Amino acid sequence: MRVWAISNQKGGVGKTTTTVALGSLLAASGKRTLLIDMDPHASLSGYIGVEGGAHGSVYDLFGIGGNPLPPGTLVHATQWDHLSVLPASAAMITLDRQLGTRPGMGLILSHALAELACDFDHVLLDCPPTLGVLMVNALAASDRLLVPTQTEALALAGLERMLRSLSMIERSRGRPLPRTIVPTMFDSRTHASRACLEQLRETYGEDVSQAVIPTDTQIREASAAGVPLASWPAARRGGLAYRQLLDELLAASAAPVTDAAA
Repeated sequence: MRVWAISNQKGGVGKTTTTVALGSLLAASGKRTLLIDMDPHASLSGYIGVEGGAHGSVYDLFGIGGNPLPPGTLVHATQWDHLSVLPASAAMITLDRQLGTRPGMGLILSHALAELACDFDHVLLDCPPTLGVLMVNALAASDRLLVPTQTEALALAGLERMLRSLSMIERSRGRPLPRTIVPTMFDSRTHASRACLEQLRETYGEDVSQAVIPTDTQIREASAAGVPLASWPAARRGGLAYRQLLDELLAASAAPVTDAAA
């Protein structure tokens, strides 16, 4: 089972869109795919149409006030074949306060995914924009980090914060977490977008995906309709870009680990 975290410590860069787009493409290819909404704002849950709360959510994995619920009972099928979701709820925003410095709380999601390993081929985690117990759990459980980064100057500061947080998590993990920086909302007509993309490639080199996600109004239309890109043919430009990104990620995941990487 492959686990990818989609995270950035800046909002509005396309995290949820990227999570749903990649997840729906994987599901459309027949891969058993689970989307987990790690953000208390529950944007992914709302997009897919499976709300937390009464249905149970990531919050219930932590056993606040009782025993944690089995992760399999919190997973919900969607109307799209091979695509499931474990939703978020507003209660998740209280986890940092309730858990404090209790030991072992950074590995709750890792243990839950171990129970689901036989049920899914891919798990995608839509992370909150703040460093706390939810993001720590997501990064600890993942074997690759995707960092969607809007191609504008202000977004670069959020990327730098995210990479600093990643360094702290890697020290705790005791091993590196491969990363892919994904340029999003790219408008080739503007000098600002082109300059930002060039700066990303100069600064981060091969960590930046070759796939660039364009500004595409149909991506917004699909989101507003609650339909993943794989089921929204009008978003042709965005869909092709996400397909290219997925092919890159699958190729990277299949590549043998070198001694240097290990």
